[in-house]
Amino acid sequence: MEDNTNAIETLFENATDYSKTSFELIKLKTIDKTSDVISTIIPHSIVFVFVASCMLFLNLGLAFWFGEMLGQVFYGFFLIAAFYIVLGTVLHFFMHTWLKKMIQNYIIKQAFK
Repeated sequence: MEDNTNAIETLFENATDYSKTSFELIKLKTIDKTSDVISTIIPHSIVFVFVASCMLFLNLGLAFWFGEMLGQVFYGFFLIAAFYIVLGTVLHFFMHTWLKKMIQNYIIKQAFK
């Protein structure tokens, strides 16, 4: 009888140790994935800010230049806005599913890497 009680206690201790180890492993895997995603997002965000700033000033310059060529400054801004409306419409109707799949695949690849 003493043997069975001792075996059950050992089994319970082993199960407790296993569950603690499994929990620690899950925590470490979560930390690894989170740090991987954050370390990927931050550099991309910094590059995005610089590219967005460059595009902003490029678009402002083009708008003023086109406006000067067309005789009124606001015509240049209308021209740039029309370009982005056409570009957005084309992207939405013809490339929406492709872009969505590309982004989904990238996120899944990052999650299971």
